[in-house]
Amino acid sequence: MTNGNPLSRRQAVGSTGLGLAAAAAAPGLGQAATSTGQPLADPRAKYPKPPFAKQSQPWPGLASKMDPRPDHGETSYRGSGRLAGRKALITGGDSGMGRAAAIAYAREGADVAINYFPNEEEDAAEVLALIKAEGRIGIGIPGDLREEAFCTRLVAEAVRGLGGLDILVNNAARQQTRASILDISSEDFDATMKTNIYAPFWIIKAALPHMQPGSAIIGTTSEQAYDPSAELYDYAQTKAATMSYVKSLAKQLASKGIRVNGVAPGPIWTPLQVSGGATMEKLESFGSQTPFGRPGQPVELASIYVQLAAADASYATGQVYGAAGGSGQP
Repeated sequence: MTNGNPLSRRQAVGSTGLGLAAAAAAPGLGQAATSTGQPLADPRAKYPKPPFAKQSQPWPGLASKMDPRPDHGETSYRGSGRLAGRKALITGGDSGMGRAAAIAYAREGADVAINYFPNEEEDAAEVLALIKAEGRIGIGIPGDLREEAFCTRLVAEAVRGLGGLDILVNNAARQQTRASILDISSEDFDATMKTNIYAPFWIIKAALPHMQPGSAIIGTTSEQAYDPSAELYDYAQTKAATMSYVKSLAKQLASKGIRVNGVAPGPIWTPLQVSGGATMEKLESFGSQTPFGRPGQPVELASIYVQLAAADASYATGQVYGAAGGSGQP
């Protein structure tokens, strides 16, 4: 689903000086030259509310098959050149927050490489087409993040294809709901840990030698890090670990001039939910527990990923930015 109101980083994050950035944006940034203003809109009614239709997909799921289809900013996000010339690698860039970040980064002037699981090719092709429509380099690198050798190769291919790397977004995640710890096999537990914890470790290690002062690393954590659900025992642990590595690595890399931050979403309408991440009962009422009474859409976090990557956020490191419809921290 899309919405006719363009997303404004000025309203969403409160950054200043965007008029100068827009005026200086190079040709070929597609929508970067258009106005970023929008009328007031009631956030409670801006996107679909539950109940949602019963639906399920094989893991990891496709955004293009969801009902309603999520809004990643395909038609609503407008850029202003804030990331002109930057080179970004985003894991899980085919859907969810990774897709929203990829679209926003391209419209802000960055070249973007996205990673995705091989059976997500259909969604990934849509993202790459949107990136290239902005006149930016768009590279798709399919593969399994549970394999260290692939994670190392992923970074090498991104650096080669983009001509460098200065933004890294570790976004891909595995989430499978289980009513009891007794229902989680060692194989399931291992798959979640490798996707959500090992992969960022391997990717960051491979990326750091290529990153210069001013570069940014962003991790996607979750409200599950500080208010875990009973049925997400393994997933919640990994999101707490993500929040911790953001804060630890920020201190470690400050001396190199590399910033590390995190984004902590609340309930967001993504394929995670329909591919085993939520029970059918929770899916039908997904997001209803928030003060806004609905789940968030990926595009509603796009401006946060942009802000954390942008040069004018140079004093923000070790921070975790939340977006949970009024229901959570930080």
